[in-house]
Amino acid sequence: MRTHSRQILTVEEAFGQQGWHCELVEGRDVLRASFDAHHTRVDLIAQAYPQLNALSIVSESPLTLDQDHLPKVLELLARANKQLTLGGFEYDLDREFLVFRITNLFEREKFDADIISSMVHCAIAELDRITPYAAIVRNTPDDLLDDLHLGRLLMREDIIPPVPGDEEEEY
Repeated sequence: MRTHSRQILTVEEAFGQQGWHCELVEGRDVLRASFDAHHTRVDLIAQAYPQLNALSIVSESPLTLDQDHLPKVLELLARANKQLTLGGFEYDLDREFLVFRITNLFEREKFDADIISSMVHCAIAELDRITPYAAIVRNTPDDLLDDLHLGRLLMREDIIPPVPGDEEEEY
């Protein structure tokens, strides 16, 4: 049986430092975790590529679409990707999942825990951010899809989850 790489073990350690539950996948340099975000439940996969000293974090959530709504959601993701600096959105057509993926190359075999945590936060936050926009598109009646302006939709801030620590405190 193949043992886990030092790289994925540092990811497991970083998750433990944050108090995040995760499970290593037997025989692969992969770990799985789940998180409750503001809008959705997020499944998270971390995969190490030891020969490259790379780590890919993938967050995903189910999103079933019919053939009328699929092109609009794909356009929404393409427009959202233009605004991103790190990572990118995808739609897994086979499994019907909304996906966000971010990858980093590390200098050493022992990955930096702060970078790992930032990648996880980013992957969860971005998927959680796009979910309500995708839901609006999915729930738009077929006869109104042509009238849906995706650029304006992405500018709406009333449906974006609050940034942790930015909420106003109630007294």
